[in-house]
Amino acid sequence: MENLLEYFGVLSGLLYLFLEIRQHRAMWIVGFLTSLTYVFVFFFSKIYADMGLHIYYTAISVYGFRQWTGSRNRMGNEAPASRQEEIIYDRLTPRLLASVLSAIAALFMLLYTALRHFTDSPIPAGDAFTTAVGIVATWMLARRFIEHWIFWIIVNFVSAYLYCRRGLYPTLFLYICYAILAAIGLYTWKRKGIKKK
Repeated sequence: MENLLEYFGVLSGLLYLFLEIRQHRAMWIVGFLTSLTYVFVFFFSKIYADMGLHIYYTAISVYGFRQWTGSRNRMGNEAPASRQEEIIYDRLTPRLLASVLSAIAALFMLLYTALRHFTDSPIPAGDAFTTAVGIVATWMLARRFIEHWIFWIIVNFVSAYLYCRRGLYPTLFLYICYAILAAIGLYTWKRKGIKKK
């Protein structure tokens, strides 16, 4: 059963990233299902912070869907097809970047302390790091900050290493794909994107 869940998570995760690169709002629905699946996969593997992160992903998928649906409605239902194909993004200001990095540091310390002292997690530092960055990067995606891709490239490679250590080889493969596709996503948003005014 655990292996079936993991394979389902891998397939739906790849579909999610494909939809994310294209900025298709259905990504939030697929992301909801992927995240819910990984709540159970990580629980069985004792990767507790990532399990909590996927509970967060499940909730923020609803928020992201509402955000993206609302922005499309604000553009108008009669928008021409070319307008609907545009990739619209925003950029972090230096001040907002400092806030993002501070939030990651605070979340890391909180999670690391909890994992080290209150769980039997075999990888508390790595689990805390990937979870802290993932929380913030998902918020950045919901707000369409292009820099979220850079955070995902880093966290996906770190996650791949952690999943290799835990013997989650299909998920290791997924996160290597995530890292590569995140680089493609960054390139695509830069090349085809239009900065939000």
